Amino acid sequence: MGYKAVYERSMADPEAFWMQAAEAIDWVKPPSKALFSDNSPYYEWFKDAEVNTCYNAVDRHVEAGHGERVAIIYDSAITGAKSNTTYRQLQEQVARLGGALQARGVNKGDRVLIYMPMVPEALVAMLACARIGAIHSVVFGGFAANELATRIDDATPKAIIAASCGVEPGRVVAYKPLLDGAIEMAAHKPEFCVILQREMGRAEMSDCDVDWSDFVADAPRADCVTVRGDDPLYILYTSGTTGQPKGVIRPNAGHLVALHWSMKNIYDIDPGEVFWAASDVGWVVGHSYICYAPLIQGSTTIVFEGKPVGTPDAGTFWRVIAEHKVKALFTAPTAFRAIKRVDPAGELLADYDLSCLKTLFLAGERTDPDTLHWAEDKLGVPVIDHWWQTETGWAIAANPMGVEHLEVKVGSPSVAMPGYDVQILDEGGHEVAPGELGAIVIKLPLPPGTLPTLWNADARYISSYLAAFEGFYETGDAGYVDEDGYLYIMARTDDVINVAGHRLSTGAMEEVLASHPDVAECAVIGVADALKGQAPLGLVCLNAGAGRQDAEVVRECVALVRGKIGPVAAFRLACVVDRLPKTRSGKILRGTMVSIADGKPWKMPATIDDPVILDEITVALKGLGLAS
Repeated sequence: MGYKAVYERSMADPEAFWMQAAEAIDWVKPPSKALFSDNSPYYEWFKDAEVNTCYNAVDRHVEAGHGERVAIIYDSAITGAKSNTTYRQLQEQVARLGGALQARGVNKGDRVLIYMPMVPEALVAMLACARIGAIHSVVFGGFAANELATRIDDATPKAIIAASCGVEPGRVVAYKPLLDGAIEMAAHKPEFCVILQREMGRAEMSDCDVDWSDFVADAPRADCVTVRGDDPLYILYTSGTTGQPKGVIRPNAGHLVALHWSMKNIYDIDPGEVFWAASDVGWVVGHSYICYAPLIQGSTTIVFEGKPVGTPDAGTFWRVIAEHKVKALFTAPTAFRAIKRVDPAGELLADYDLSCLKTLFLAGERTDPDTLHWAEDKLGVPVIDHWWQTETGWAIAANPMGVEHLEVKVGSPSVAMPGYDVQILDEGGHEVAPGELGAIVIKLPLPPGTLPTLWNADARYISSYLAAFEGFYETGDAGYVDEDGYLYIMARTDDVINVAGHRLSTGAMEEVLASHPDVAECAVIGVADALKGQAPLGLVCLNAGAGRQDAEVVRECVALVRGKIGPVAAFRLACVVDRLPKTRSGKILRGTMVSIADGKPWKMPATIDDPVILDEITVALKGLGLAS
């Protein structure tokens, strides 16, 4: 059955479609039906089922005779440490930690906050919570104390599981002082903290801390606790416009069904094959495709500690793929832009046998055509852009490689996945014609695996996602659909700029800039303009060894955008910078740049925790003769 038939079936009879998909899950009590809409717009999937996520991710594979199959490959490009954990070993570790938590009073429905680097124990902690019915909330390791404190106060965890430190290229990041500071700031106090001591940075322990090794040493093995289908598996916080993070809830049953379906149908991974999501457990990709989806399916996942370049070189990704026989890699375009910038000719690829790699999947931000073509050319495999959000938990739009390898249209994450009725609306809520830019929305109900609401914030869920367009979930992204149904994500809604009455996509301009042979990565933002209201400003980083004068490249970039998009873009401001400010997950901080650019001097950190300061853009523009 091809994509079109699969998708149309999911829309015409979602009940039958998702109940069939649910047959892949081992239920304690099967659901009586798929969708429960009696409390709309808080839709729930498989609500009356009884199940345990950890059992489906670990125990059932051991019971099926696959206990010696490798579940987790750990590879630290920074420390050089490597290990393999079989499903049987994982079952033992998870049961021990779960039993230790139960012995200290952590039970079904209690929250446990996890503050860990990229080590196997992070997955063990998540699965242990799932095993005993506790709700975990993973916070990106190394987050500042105040950010951690807001999450402690919102989730009110009974316990916190953390590591003594994380390691990054050239430095050790002590987690314990950050954790102690957060607990001191927070109104809510956890009853105890479990600390994984790492030798490169051991932590001083307080009275409420317990060493991970001591904690699990004599602990009883916990059995899997049965939970309802609508019970939360985890809370994952995402940024909020008010400064208060939004706690995305992921119920157990819908999450199990959707992620299991996605592993084969989207990523074309079978049980026992190696899948690598090069992300972090602190982000949604880490939840869905480092921890849960590969293990639910019975495949092998990679926990990678490091970065694509610099640990030790730009060939790190190629080494990991070759050494561990990775069939599919899932990472952000940022990672490949970093590799391409250091090794634009791809010379390091010659040192590795990558015949095992069949597909590269990119997500997290728009994939510019130049990066996609570079990856296709150097790797010789399909490069699949796809699009989803923290809130959805799995792909909204993708090229379903396990169903049908559709045509790749550069610049598009392809087509809507089953259950997602994606539409493009204008500001009045009317659907626009193919090719016309508008707000990307999804008709309710969302499919299984997506958020039903926010943690303790039903009203905020409505105001944040459902209020703008009645009956639709607002993605916050802008784009268009072509005549073949391919979706194009052009910008965040706030990144659509109005130049003299013309609504223009910054993403379209970035696409043109990225096609310049000397440009490694770029960003376009809208800045205030007295005459036109807004004007686009382009920031470009050059490839290593470009050997060009900045002014010369800028002139070519300006001419390129004006030639490809036309004078309507009013594109005349651009500047070469050493790097772009980014979040810890690699997303470019366009909103931050806009707020700084709006009538203020251009000074900002290169990343949110990096002391390197960019040049003052206004001075640079004047020096290039592009601003008065």
